[in-house]
Amino acid sequence: MESAAARPGLVLTAASVLPEDAGRAALVARVHDPEVDGPCVAAVRGEQVVDLTAIAPTVSDLMERDDAVTIVREAEGRRTWRLEEVTRAPSGHRDVPHLLAPIDLQVIKAAGVTFARSLLERVIEERTGGRPEQAAQVRARVQELVGGALDGIRPGSPEADKAKELLVSEGLWSQYLEVGIGPDPEVFTKAPVLSSVGTGADVGVLGASVWNNPEPEVVLVVDSRGRVRGATLGNDVNLRDIEGRSALLLSRAKDNNASCAIGPFIRLLDDGFGLDTVRSLDIDLRVEGMDGYVLHGSSSLREISRDVLDLVGAAYGRHHQYPDGFVLFTGTLFAPTEDRRTPGEGFTHEYGDIVRISSPLLGTLVNTVVTSEQATPWTFGVGALMRNLARRGLL
Repeated sequence: MESAAARPGLVLTAASVLPEDAGRAALVARVHDPEVDGPCVAAVRGEQVVDLTAIAPTVSDLMERDDAVTIVREAEGRRTWRLEEVTRAPSGHRDVPHLLAPIDLQVIKAAGVTFARSLLERVIEERTGGRPEQAAQVRARVQELVGGALDGIRPGSPEADKAKELLVSEGLWSQYLEVGIGPDPEVFTKAPVLSSVGTGADVGVLGASVWNNPEPEVVLVVDSRGRVRGATLGNDVNLRDIEGRSALLLSRAKDNNASCAIGPFIRLLDDGFGLDTVRSLDIDLRVEGMDGYVLHGSSSLREISRDVLDLVGAAYGRHHQYPDGFVLFTGTLFAPTEDRRTPGEGFTHEYGDIVRISSPLLGTLVNTVVTSEQATPWTFGVGALMRNLARRGLL
């Protein structure tokens, strides 16, 4: 494979990543500033990105402020950058300002198996033991026996209990069906604090994986009191072969270098963008291969099986607190099944794929696929952030 360093950087424009109604949106960004060799909390205002770090040293701090929307819209900043400048800049180059993932100290959580279509694909992974060559045959059998039994079922309901009894009697029960239609959703820790990559960066799949795909999702931004303060986009990269071998390999399948992409911005909830709007967001996915291959898919939160606040409640409450807040991937409807390499094996990534995850009200998250081993090593952790902020007199 060609080395990551040898590839030309992905060039983006401001127009290509902004929401359609950016002029009405309260947008939060994080920018790497080479002058201070560290991240800045920023607001996107028209063609300008305004540094708010003197007011809120971290995005986590900003999310705790009841007046966060006012700050993002009106507060005077220390300096500004042109949005086009930080969007076009190659990610990971410390000598130029560029966009980072728009979160920092928040714990990165994810909810899985929240859509019926992706539920069945998880069952298929399990039944094949992670072997893509068996996917088509198993998919046909599972959909024949299981698909209709789950139509319109509300998780945890008496109807779900009856469906479970039927599927158990047929020998078709699965741990994925348990979290898909049972009383408790799957909520797991996706990645370490500060490890996510932003738009324009490489996104990583483990080099050993031969069956994998992007997972385009809406990501909720939640403060320490469990309040949803905003939303953004995410790619919860999925290694189907590894998780398919055993659900106990979830951390190996999900948590690798550059395997979590979030961005481009956080859109704060306000009078024009509330939770009901979030509940109806549509997400578009486009994968473009270096060989001309194109995959297109879509997802909609309108089809989610559990309300987004139910998912938040499963993560946060008297049973679990997050002093710096958290973000929550809400799951995906998208599970690509069309063949790419070999008939019957379905989709998997190729090196150099460009992945675009977009929503009209959240903008576009764009990343290039590399192996996790080739992606830029993660070196800037919590300790580095605290030392950087302290040198800047912000703590």
